[in-house]
Amino acid sequence: MSRVARDTQLSLHLPSTSTPLRQRIAEAIVGEIAAGRLQSNDILPSSRALATALEVSRAPVVEAYEQLAAAGFIISRPGSGTRVAIGAEQAAAACAVSDPALEGPLPRQGPRIKDPQWDLHPEIPDTSLISSEDWRRSWRAAAAASICEGIAGVEAHPELRRSVAEHVRRVRGIAARPDDVVIFPSVDAVLRTIVDVAELSGRNVAFEEPGSHRARMALQQNGVRVRAIVVDDDGLDPQRLAATDRAVYCTPAHQFPLGSHMPVTRRAALVEWATASDNLIIEDDYDSELRFDAAPVPALRGLVGGDDRVAYIGSASKILTPSVPLAWLLAPRALRTAIDKVVRSSSEMACGVAALALSNLFDSGAMGRHISRSTRRYRARRTAFVESLQAHLSDLGDMRAAVVGIEAGLHVVLRLPDSVDDVKVAEDLGERGVSVPSLAEHRLSETGPRGLVCGYARLPERNSGQVARMIAEVLSCHML
Repeated sequence: MSRVARDTQLSLHLPSTSTPLRQRIAEAIVGEIAAGRLQSNDILPSSRALATALEVSRAPVVEAYEQLAAAGFIISRPGSGTRVAIGAEQAAAACAVSDPALEGPLPRQGPRIKDPQWDLHPEIPDTSLISSEDWRRSWRAAAAASICEGIAGVEAHPELRRSVAEHVRRVRGIAARPDDVVIFPSVDAVLRTIVDVAELSGRNVAFEEPGSHRARMALQQNGVRVRAIVVDDDGLDPQRLAATDRAVYCTPAHQFPLGSHMPVTRRAALVEWATASDNLIIEDDYDSELRFDAAPVPALRGLVGGDDRVAYIGSASKILTPSVPLAWLLAPRALRTAIDKVVRSSSEMACGVAALALSNLFDSGAMGRHISRSTRRYRARRTAFVESLQAHLSDLGDMRAAVVGIEAGLHVVLRLPDSVDDVKVAEDLGERGVSVPSLAEHRLSETGPRGLVCGYARLPERNSGQVARMIAEVLSCHML
């Protein structure tokens, strides 16, 4: 949810150095953002008011504001003042500018629930696997670069659009051009834009059941009528789509949360459905780079007809860190003009420095090295955790629980009998220091599958047995 804008009184400390005054003002404002004293959507003082407060002429303040706007830290719009950009906090904390104190550590791993001893939530990767050298080098280069000014709408962030087009071509088999890629500050912003330009508000959108709670909420909050379709071992079945469905949201590469992958026959049938009915497919390719025991499957966007019918969504949140506030969309070309209009009028803009830093990671080969390195580590953690779970479940002498969705991604699902209250199981585990979501969080219906969604990305192999034993001990009290 967007924060309510608030006027902000700045109290800046400008060091007495030979650095140009405009640069010192810009760096001081970035420092305020990094420290959390300035937050997304905060309204900055006018250049005249800040110049008066600093007892300097107005010109260097105007120049500092222009520099920060070009870098994506702030947004200046006629009639609405100058505001801190959405996602600027993460970029400022990670970005190394002139002040060494702003370099900071690698991005935090995200919020924790009641500070559990073991956090098995599946959304967050292990940021300690990021090369500190590659990370800081990319952000320093981004901070020092000249941001392309005067470019807005779908044409903004040309460097990252080129990098993403090459990445999806090489990794996902999508023949994308940079012009096909639009950069957003978040996946939620992508979904809001799709709902707007495809006129989905008040219309039916078919949705996987169970499916991503976050994506479902983003659609519903923008007026979409979500219609649940129960998935099977092959994911969503196109034959269950209805004539009233205007679009379908799916995760075909690695169904979230159950972990299946959609076979090619269903993928082709889905594109054929969208083509024949003049409808839209929203393909969330959220962690397709992370595959262990199965060959990569083609993206829907890369199939014949996909260019015209598939809105392909990607981000770096699973392969790198959620702290990089960026996502990308490859939309059907027929929607490009409408998307450009929406993006230009939106107050949510992707951070320019973050976009350049991510482009640097792609272009330097650092992202490829990170994916290879982290995939090896995640495979080892998955194997240790799954083997430990299976061993302890076997010790219970009750084989009604099963581990599924182990071929890819950063989580597995422990499927439980329908008679088990998975919400209560998760609550009991929380009391023992293990924070793990239940499948109930991702179900629309009370009658859907029961289970636990166990993220293992940050669970060291040496601790897998301990955590698996705790899960089995709690289950033993519920599976009588």
